[in-house]
Order: sequence, then structure tokens, then C-alpha cells
Amino acid sequence: MKERTFVMIKPDAVKRKLMGRIIQRFEDKGLEIVKMRMLKMSRELAEKLYEEHRNKDFFKELVDFITSDRVVVMVIEGEKAISVVRKMIGKTNPLEADMGTIRGDFGYSTPDNLVHASDSEKSAKREIQLFFGEY
Repeated sequence: MKERTFVMIKPDAVKRKLMGRIIQRFEDKGLEIVKMRMLKMSRELAEKLYEEHRNKDFFKELVDFITSDRVVVMVIEGEKAISVVRKMIGKTNPLEADMGTIRGDFGYSTPDNLVHASDSEKSAKREIQLFFGEY
């Protein structure tokens, strides 16, 4: 079943010039990037994106990090795109992520874990609407 998911290349990956390599992995897998743009996220938008973490101790650090520099936001489409992309990016903590995943191959700490991807159809719709205004 074709799905759409939201993916964000975070500031650490942008600074390390990994954007092309990360995008290439999604394309090599056969996924299609149907929308993409680069932006410097406002604090307000970052807080909306990470709303579910508002009451956690790492919320401020997460918002500070994601607003520290530019990000690339994308809508990726393909068969079972949500689960395929989640598997491709690896575990949240890059030190626990398997080699062969984006975080396992390029990451070394959190929140500097290179990418964010929607974890469900509900969050994909919400996140795509936040950044692109439509699903």
C-alpha cells in the first residue's frame, strides 16, 4: 500500500553536509520524494512538532537543537513508506542503531541523530500538514 511519510534532515546532518547521502538512500530504496524544502524552523513551529514531548525534561534541549540551524523537510511516498523509512533511519540513539541504518552509519549522539521520521500514519499527516499545509 502506497503511503506518505514526513522526514526531516536535522541541523547536525545539514552542517555535516550529509543531506545528499541521506536523500540518496531513500531514492536508492525506491521511495519517491514528492515535496522538499529547506528552512530554519521557528521556535513556535518546533514546539508544535514536538508537542508530545512538552512535559519531558529533554523538550527544551530538543527545541533549542532543532531551531539552531537549517533543516530539510520532505514528504516521501512509497509502499509502506512509514515503516520502511523508520527501519532505514534506525534507533533513536545512534550508538544503539544498527550499522546500515542512517543513524548507525553517520550518527554519534542525541538529539544530534541526523533525521526525524513520522512513526505512524496519524503523525505523518499531522507533520506533513505542519510543514506543507496539506497531506
